[in-house]
Amino acid sequence: MSQYVLRRLLIAIPSLLGISAVLFFVLALAPGDPFSELATNPNVPPEVQAALRAKFGLDDPIHLRYLHWLNAMLHGDWGFSFVSRMDVDTLIFQRLPTTLYVIGSAQILALLIAIPVGVYAATKPYSLFDQIANTLAFVGFSLPTFFTGILFILIFSVTLDWLPFVYTTDIKGRGIHWLLETIRQAIMPVAVLGLFQAASMTRFVRSAMLDVIRLDYVTTARAKGIGQRRVIIKHVMRNAMIPVVTLIALQIPAVFGGAIVTEQIFRIPGIGSLLISSILSNDTPVVMAVTFVFACLVVLFNLIADVLYGWLDPRISLR
Repeated sequence: MSQYVLRRLLIAIPSLLGISAVLFFVLALAPGDPFSELATNPNVPPEVQAALRAKFGLDDPIHLRYLHWLNAMLHGDWGFSFVSRMDVDTLIFQRLPTTLYVIGSAQILALLIAIPVGVYAATKPYSLFDQIANTLAFVGFSLPTFFTGILFILIFSVTLDWLPFVYTTDIKGRGIHWLLETIRQAIMPVAVLGLFQAASMTRFVRSAMLDVIRLDYVTTARAKGIGQRRVIIKHVMRNAMIPVVTLIALQIPAVFGGAIVTEQIFRIPGIGSLLISSILSNDTPVVMAVTFVFACLVVLFNLIADVLYGWLDPRISLR
């Protein structure tokens, strides 16, 4: 297994280098100048502007700028935000816990719904439960997060006045009061993201289970007198989870992208809102760092998926 993981790591390194190069060159060729605000500010002398551009290497050739950025990243320097006037890594790590809390909770909610519903629907195909589950899954997957987010706000915040629709990290109070308020304000964004992910996962889990449950070895296990629950859990679910792991590994980074819209709706001070504000203000170092973090998440979760493949099916790790 260790050699299997090592091979996947060796594949991930050139992938990240290629992704970082593409991202850097695309952002460098995009219109706009990070120092455009300084250029129009009469209080900043031209020599100060030139000194700042030389300090950050904005007038260097693009390949040298990329090499400088890559060397700085390898040494833990993510750059400097021209708008916030602070280090990019500090700015990201200030917002990362909020994003991880919301997205992690949403993904857990999606798994808690999708796996049991999908498994039970596959064991009772074309039953009333299966038809209801499929209908709700189609509806949940068809509705975009910005629509369900606004709908939740209208129902639970405006009409019923149960939940706050603005997420804040500055909650007054301590202890149990702080915990309850943190959970209360996260209910709607977590539900919006979690239900959307659960809808697609449920269909995929059901389909994967149906593909495995009809195989000959499952029929043989039942013929030997093994109980239905043991057949489903031990013989069917483990093999059916291999394609499901692929979906989950690819969806988790996509959730970060989908959270950009949700964070804007509920005013969540997370990575998504940081990316939007940085794009609008042409803060290139922050945009580059955030998009590279998203790319690293894609590679990381694909690596985790590869490791889980080897655990679910030991034959894979030997190839």
